[in-house]
Amino acid sequence: MDRGLSIAWYDLPENGREPYFDWLHKTYIPKLLKYPGILWAAHYKTDESIKPLPELRHTKDASIPTGYRFIFLVGADHAERFSVLSPYNLKGKIEAADQKMLDMRIGERLAIFTEEARVDGPHAKEREGEYTPGPCIQLGSFNSGSHDEEDELLAWYADFRLPSMADMPSSIGMRKLVSVSGWAKHGVMYEFTSLEARAKNFRSHEAKDPKKKEWTHDVVAKLLHAPGSPNVAERIFPPVKR
Repeated sequence: MDRGLSIAWYDLPENGREPYFDWLHKTYIPKLLKYPGILWAAHYKTDESIKPLPELRHTKDASIPTGYRFIFLVGADHAERFSVLSPYNLKGKIEAADQKMLDMRIGERLAIFTEEARVDGPHAKEREGEYTPGPCIQLGSFNSGSHDEEDELLAWYADFRLPSMADMPSSIGMRKLVSVSGWAKHGVMYEFTSLEARAKNFRSHEAKDPKKKEWTHDVVAKLLHAPGSPNVAERIFPPVKR
């Protein structure tokens, strides 16, 4: 199973994106997939037209990088596989051509997560390959507050959100993540069959239960998100099969 996730959020300059995409998809990803335990890599573009809920809060810590428009994910059998790919171990070892392309990333924020829990949705069998994440994802990265709030967050995911995603129309699946490295202690990745299907089902499915809808509002209001979180994004590599 792919229990470890490495995630990079970043922006790119308007000019020079196509050579960067060509390098990332055709040169860099094949290199990464040669490392032991690295199982997949996927590249997403955030849909900036989707705005966060009004009760959602973001960190104002100026030391936290603010990139969010592109998301690069790498999956491994466990999080320790990323040691060899960490900035600590790669310092001074990256080829000059690769470093030139990596330097194009603006406001890059890095995190490594390990999986806490997962659930398959009704459309899990439509996954394109054994590991490739869905055509659309919603990716949140955030911190909670007090010990009591952490306990409530655990209960909310276990008792409501995970079961909800197990029977939500258009849901491929969901993973709840906890941090190995990076600013956010918590992460969550939802997978959907399409951007349009997510928009149709994600809020309306849970709104059927007023008490749980109110609980969601209360929990979300207590969280402190990373810049741009949660990202709703479409996969640009591997290409989505239509």
